Amino acid sequence: MGIPTIQDLLKAGVHFGHQTRRWNPKMRKFIFAERNGIYIIDLKKTHGCIEEAYNVVRTAVESGQSVLFVGTKKQAKPVIVEEAERCGMFHVTERWLG
Repeated sequence: MGIPTIQDLLKAGVHFGHQTRRWNPKMRKFIFAERNGIYIIDLKKTHGCIEEAYNVVRTAVESGQSVLFVGTKKQAKPVIVEEAERCGMFHVTERWLG
């Protein structure tokens, strides 16, 4: 599986952000616009960050390091478990008490 294209991200609805009243000011640089009370995420910047993360993880795995998959949302849990186990890595899918 390769890095998704900007078109793939658009089709998946990745560009839809939070409601404008629920946001983190630290994420301002990733906001492209605001429409109908929803922030629209800048997919060019998102794509660049995905490429960067992919390269970091790839380098880590190639050098024998482990990766921890984390996803606590109900919809993400099965995918997190399946993909982490597929590649022999660790995963956390429940709230991390610590």
